[in-house]
Amino acid sequence: MIGIFIYLLAALFLLYEMALQVSPSVMTEHLMLDFNVGAAALGVMASFYFYSYTLMQIPVGLLFDRFNARWLISGAVFVCALGTFFFGWADGIIWASAGRFLMGIGSAFAFVGVLVVAARWFPPKYFAFLVGIAQFLAAMGALSGELPLSWLLEVFDWRMVMTLLGGLGIILTCLCLGIVRDRPYKRHHNLLAELREIVRSGQTWWTALYAFCGWGPVAVFAALWGVPYLKVRFDISTAEAALAMALVWVGIGLTSPFLGWISDHLGRRKILLTACSSVGLISSLVLFYLPVGFGFAFFLLFGMGIAAGGQILSFALVKDNNRPSVVGTAVGLNNMAVVAGGALFQPLVGFLLQLYWGGGRDGYGAPVYSIDNYHIGLVVVPLCFFVGVISSFFFIKETYCKPKYDPIT
Repeated sequence: MIGIFIYLLAALFLLYEMALQVSPSVMTEHLMLDFNVGAAALGVMASFYFYSYTLMQIPVGLLFDRFNARWLISGAVFVCALGTFFFGWADGIIWASAGRFLMGIGSAFAFVGVLVVAARWFPPKYFAFLVGIAQFLAAMGALSGELPLSWLLEVFDWRMVMTLLGGLGIILTCLCLGIVRDRPYKRHHNLLAELREIVRSGQTWWTALYAFCGWGPVAVFAALWGVPYLKVRFDISTAEAALAMALVWVGIGLTSPFLGWISDHLGRRKILLTACSSVGLISSLVLFYLPVGFGFAFFLLFGMGIAAGGQILSFALVKDNNRPSVVGTAVGLNNMAVVAGGALFQPLVGFLLQLYWGGGRDGYGAPVYSIDNYHIGLVVVPLCFFVGVISSFFFIKETYCKPKYDPIT
């Protein structure tokens, strides 16, 4: 029973960090106006979260394989809260970027922490399902970082909203300190040998490529540029765009636990990966490049969420293909690939928008980008899904949901 409480609290941290991750998506106009910057600078600022998050993944995995989860998770939540305060009180784009960087450092522990807790406190047969539940809670966190925040922004200044999020982080830190415990287990490590074993596995890299392509569209579209795109495409308000974008996170949230369960039930991973990427490819191409109404866009956004949910199975593959003693490090490497899409694509789309910008501004002086600008920048979304289809169909090997190594190794 204690394992369930620890897992839920670790998952609550994941929900919190996802809210922080996507929060700029509903503040793009506020941030560009307040900091007097365009899309290129805003994309770089937002992606500082992913720079630190990406760089921290291998160290985070190594730390979880060696040290107590209670102190690691509690300290990470505190760093997230500190970065949120820093961001909310920043008086310029440089200090705001520093705040996002701190958020990324703390958030780097969230998803790995949930998976490590699941691996240590529950039988292996439940792992894929628990990863799916964690992804569901992460999606709910993203929802709380877009839809409710868009409502709050109609009442409060964006700085006050970020200050409130920082306060929630302090409360969560105290809860983690009081409840999270680590299940005792034997630690026998040879750092260099373990890293060599992980990086020499071809399946590690093909799985990481799929994870990169599976979550890249979420990082670039749902977490930053999707809301402003929908506003321009369908001439709607920020709240309406955030409501529509919620369908991506609903798709992720509903699909992830189901994919984990059906994968374990069928004893298959590979076919589900290919199916998910195919749904994402079709949905994104139709949404971006065919004439569709706002109502039908809800279904397409939900389809993109279904596609992104497939990346949770990459973590099940990682667990299948690696020794239990190095699961934390291997998961960290795979999660690094997941978030690298944000580090690469958020600023890339921003630079493309800025490059093709016609010079228009709204009544407040914030830059206005055309639908053609967005369609050029967002071409990376269907490209990611296409690479996901190819990598999963031709290069990833089926594990039949069976561990490659003995559980005691």
